[in-house]
Amino acid sequence: MKLLMNSCNQIPSTILALIAIAIGSPLLTFSQTPSSQQPIAPAPMYDLLLKGGHVIDPANHIDEVRDVAISLGKIAAVEKNIPANLAGKVVDVSKLYVTPGLIDIHYHVGHGGAPLNWFTPEARAHALPLGIPADLALQAGVTTIVDAGTSGAETFLQEKEEVIDRARVRVLAFLNIVADGMNGGLEQSLDEMDVKLCAATIKKYPDLIVGVKTAHYWTNLPWDAEHVPWAAVDRAIECGTAANVPIMVDFWPREDRTYEDLILKKMRPGDIHTHVFAQQFPIILPDGKLNPALAEARTRGVIFDVGHGSGSFWFRNAVPAQKQGFVPDSMSTDLHTGNYTVVSMTDVMSKFLGMGVPLDDIIRRSTVNPASEIHRPELGTLSVGKDADIAVLELMKGRFAYIDCGVARMDANVKLTARMTIRAGRISYDPSGLSMVEWEKARPQYFSTPGLGSSLPARADDYPRD
Repeated sequence: MKLLMNSCNQIPSTILALIAIAIGSPLLTFSQTPSSQQPIAPAPMYDLLLKGGHVIDPANHIDEVRDVAISLGKIAAVEKNIPANLAGKVVDVSKLYVTPGLIDIHYHVGHGGAPLNWFTPEARAHALPLGIPADLALQAGVTTIVDAGTSGAETFLQEKEEVIDRARVRVLAFLNIVADGMNGGLEQSLDEMDVKLCAATIKKYPDLIVGVKTAHYWTNLPWDAEHVPWAAVDRAIECGTAANVPIMVDFWPREDRTYEDLILKKMRPGDIHTHVFAQQFPIILPDGKLNPALAEARTRGVIFDVGHGSGSFWFRNAVPAQKQGFVPDSMSTDLHTGNYTVVSMTDVMSKFLGMGVPLDDIIRRSTVNPASEIHRPELGTLSVGKDADIAVLELMKGRFAYIDCGVARMDANVKLTARMTIRAGRISYDPSGLSMVEWEKARPQYFSTPGLGSSLPARADDYPRD
């Protein structure tokens, strides 16, 4: 052994390792490496370090410059001045905001009730499926979406297999009280509003289904023996009570089915009224004052959600309400095939910034608030040990304009945009290359021309990305 140690200058380290294994000696036997050899560097403590950003984490009452470290897909540390040499990859996010991944609780994925042959003459219904690709949400810093009732008990499994099980973004769902779901031509059928089937489905998938949705019920036709004013709302509440989950209500008030009765008598504490600033609601009274029913409903525990969509947001309701102190509890988009080109989560948030709502308050209503509304307190936070779901946002100043669903414009001097989205530690969106090296400084592998078979890809780094 002594002779072997004296000769180690001429023996490659790989050969030394094989010799050590063969003779049963630990590699420490060869620890007297010559000074010309570089010792093997220890593995970094963190996989990724976001350095120098302004962290806003309302769940943990953080609103200051801190570093955020990630390890094995989880938040490992949120501290000041974490040494850069502790991380395998360091991203400079100075002058940017680092927040928990945003949560959009009103989104549409999958086919719902729309038949697969919806475009053919013989189809039962001819409405376009509402769902858009779930992962589009990642482009706005969103790491969790909640499908708002696109599917019901009879169509949820298709949505699960088609979208939920395959998406990079986390997908949860409100289950439609209508078993067929939306756009299937059966939304007015009370036979489809099966409370027992709805509750049983929620109990079967408690990790995915967070509540019940009712929408689009009997908005203008005369009532008849089957279609009574509160049928859909009452059955949704009955299912929500049986399954112990909240309901989300999309509603059109009528003379014998008033808005005030909905939020003051029907809805339970924790239930969510979405589309709060839609044209049909008496948010602002004729005298210009905020409807006092909103404050009374909030006292009862009713939750108000934006649900912007292509037909559910009017500045004439939103701006006066905000000026009088009423801001919805949660931001959300109602993204679907009718509006995905003009609305995003950061666009909705920017509109409220333009109205004068502080950034930290908007972040709260886009992270910890919606997490609480869907009873998922593990989301919407940068707490150590939780999934590393992170949005890196830029607040821009300048001249911007925003539109509502009544084709009116609001001018503003602020705009929020997503610069990077991290989902469970993977970089899922980074269009400006915050986490990337300049191409001329990339490692040799980047400059290689791949051949056939198992050649290494020409990448500048190996950090996990989508």
